[in-house]
Amino acid sequence: MTHPGRWISAVIGLALLALIVRAFAIGQIRWDVVGQFLTARVIVIGFGWTLLISACALALGIALGFAFGIMRTAANPTLRFASWLYVWIFRGTPVLLQLLIWFNIGLVFPRLYIPGLVDARMVDVVTPFVAAVLGLGVNEGSYLTEVVRGGIGSVDRGQVEAAHTLGMAPGQTMRRIVLPQTLWLILPVLGNSAVGMLKFSSLAATIAMGEMLNAAQRIYFINGAVIELLFVCAIWYLAGTTMLSIGQFYLEQHFGRGAATAGNRKQWFKISSWRAMASGEA
Repeated sequence: MTHPGRWISAVIGLALLALIVRAFAIGQIRWDVVGQFLTARVIVIGFGWTLLISACALALGIALGFAFGIMRTAANPTLRFASWLYVWIFRGTPVLLQLLIWFNIGLVFPRLYIPGLVDARMVDVVTPFVAAVLGLGVNEGSYLTEVVRGGIGSVDRGQVEAAHTLGMAPGQTMRRIVLPQTLWLILPVLGNSAVGMLKFSSLAATIAMGEMLNAAQRIYFINGAVIELLFVCAIWYLAGTTMLSIGQFYLEQHFGRGAATAGNRKQWFKISSWRAMASGEA
């Protein structure tokens, strides 16, 4: 027998899997209840809220991550300090704590007043949904800030210098040269952030947001089917994260084809800058 270690590890793995399946099969789990509530209207609506919270929070996190990531690389020390302070505060405190603070922000700022635009009670503005999006999005943005900063630093500085030689302004260079390559470099991290955000959205149940886990809790507080409703949520979360993972795979494949031309693009910038300098010397 060749490679006996592989066969032994395979047999051990299959045995462990069989034990786990058997435990769930004979355990005190009413699978008919799981099937009954898997497509229940309140659960499906709750999963819809879960997706909405995740999408809005991720969009906010990406926007903040790019904004503060660019600030982290700015020449202005005030912008760099503001970006560092943002990361230090929101990356250094638990996301659940931040959710609770946003949910109770009306105790600090009773009213939201913007002259000529808004004058309302903070509790009416920062609803559980808004608090969930702000808490998750702002926290995610603090992590993505460092990711974006690293991505910007990974772009070949020769391309930036070549762009400047061709007469591009710093803002144009950032938009047309640096940020597109940064996006490709950090795309796997963004995919992981989307998967993580879908799971972290369950924390919104602690602030009475009617997402899927909160809906499941309201049901099992009445019928006592705790483990069954938790498995219903697990199935939906697994379905969501699987779809996101598939989407991430195809996005990486798409951007990977674009990355194949990166060497040609870099060479073009070098040739163009050489021609521009040669023309200047002439």
